[in-house]
Amino acid sequence: MAKRLVPLLNRVLVEKIIPPSKTNTGILLPETSSKLNSGKVVAVGPGIHSKEGKLIPVAVKEGDTVLLPEYGGMEVKLNEKEYHLYRDEDILGTLHD
Repeated sequence: MAKRLVPLLNRVLVEKIIPPSKTNTGILLPETSSKLNSGKVVAVGPGIHSKEGKLIPVAVKEGDTVLLPEYGGMEVKLNEKEYHLYRDEDILGTLHD
């Protein structure tokens, strides 16, 4: 049975997107080309409560592609895959086509 991590509070579980190192025709790409630190949201927590007791939901949802800070987040290995856990406020934005 595969384990599933459900984040608590305002945390977001992200699988980082690794850009390809080669084109479809086999040309090697330099590491610096289009190095955008992004990831796919795998799971989100319910949010946090304000001082007044009102629930403030997480700003992103499962399946969103997000822009991540260069540093931060906690690395988590689950079912032989590597994920990162971020607080909602640490995510810089969402990416759209």
